[in-house]
Amino acid sequence: MADHVYKLVELVGSSSVGTDDAIRNAIETAARTLRHLDWFEVVETRGHIVDGKVAHYQVTLKVGFRLET
Repeated sequence: MADHVYKLVELVGSSSVGTDDAIRNAIETAARTLRHLDWFEVVETRGHIVDGKVAHYQVTLKVGFRLET
């Protein structure tokens, strides 16, 4: 395995469906403009409550992508 150098970016994904969907939304959107996405870490999960029910999910991620050499 070759040695790599990574850059970290912080993303916030959102969804009215759930946290997994919020994560996918963030990563799939970032993948349109960033190359070599390799891993992510969930650092925070939040939600919006309306009438006593969860209405919206927000997930903050750290995403690592490999720098080109």
